Amino acid sequence: MFLEFFYLLRARGVEVSINEWMTLVEALDKGLARASFKGFYYLCRAILIKNESDFDNFDAVFAEYFHNVKTPEDLPEEFWKWLSEDEQTRDEGRGDEWPRELEEIMRMFRERIEEQKEKHDGGTYWIGTGGTSTMGRGGYHTTGIRTGGESRHKSALQIAGERHFKDFRDDKVIDIRSFQMAFRKLRQYSSRIDIAKTELDIDATIDETCENAGMLHIVYDKPRKNTVKLLLLIDSDGSMLPYSRLCNRLFQAVSKANHFKDLKVYYFHNCIYDNLYTTPYCKRGDWVETNWVLGNLDSEYKVIFLGDAAMAPSELFRRGGNAMIGLGNDELGIDWLKKFKRRYKKCIWLNPIDEDSWDYTYGYKTIQAIKEVFPMYELTLDGLEKGIKKLLVK
Repeated sequence: MFLEFFYLLRARGVEVSINEWMTLVEALDKGLARASFKGFYYLCRAILIKNESDFDNFDAVFAEYFHNVKTPEDLPEEFWKWLSEDEQTRDEGRGDEWPRELEEIMRMFRERIEEQKEKHDGGTYWIGTGGTSTMGRGGYHTTGIRTGGESRHKSALQIAGERHFKDFRDDKVIDIRSFQMAFRKLRQYSSRIDIAKTELDIDATIDETCENAGMLHIVYDKPRKNTVKLLLLIDSDGSMLPYSRLCNRLFQAVSKANHFKDLKVYYFHNCIYDNLYTTPYCKRGDWVETNWVLGNLDSEYKVIFLGDAAMAPSELFRRGGNAMIGLGNDELGIDWLKKFKRRYKKCIWLNPIDEDSWDYTYGYKTIQAIKEVFPMYELTLDGLEKGIKKLLVK
């Protein structure tokens, strides 16, 4: 049953085991999909997907196999132009039944793409804005598919074609929720305090109870204590402006986390020189001397640099290369970075630029030079997890 779908999922990187597939077949035999295409979609997702980061990939494969429509981005360019414009006209349409199942809606969707030759707003038939058509955006249909734009009435069917699970993907630049999820993993690196065992060990309790023929056997362990000390250094302003919102989210996630014994946050512009700023505005005088930080924060601190590493080569390799007017530097920027490398055993650099662009984007020379000093990771959920492991695993 749908074996090609099984093989397509695996070919697209969705890890589905034989046992999970057989469980799905058994669930279908028992009628758990309730003879509904929508129910079938949710049943497949509930049984086959083990990690929320696979939701988006599953949606894409589901749409590809069952509908031959991969994403709303497959619309012709004219449609995107029509859908992005303000509503100006009303189209009364020619009437249409309101199908209940996504399969029928997708068939109509393909027909409209072939038929439609102009922009439409309102009405009940065409792909457009407003109205009660089953496709488009900003309309009022309760079982339609939103095509582009932002949700207005929260009434779309929201399945397959919309791919609203992109935010969960491991390779997507992440939001504050994903930051918080990643930092939770720091718990496993906390040290055990050398005191009496007073913390309930749930996993060990379950194992011992099973070994004890079901008779409860409670197991305790030593409590954990946060021992991680973190120094976060954030590039601010200039080429980092497009990523300022993302950096703010990271700051919020880190500051709210309770996984650190101590947390210090400072800012710099492009590269580190004589001073580190205490605010993201990088105002003259709102700083501490970099040598003070190096001298007062011991070598047990883990260091995370957050920046695009893209700058003029002079800022990294020349005396006086500091881009801040009136602030020269006798020591090269690259030498300041190497000071951190020597002082702290564990340092990483998180880069918001897409990793595939590091070899040719603006500033690629300085990106490659800094990458030789610090392990560099793309600022995605996957990249952050790899970076955390690099920092904390002995």
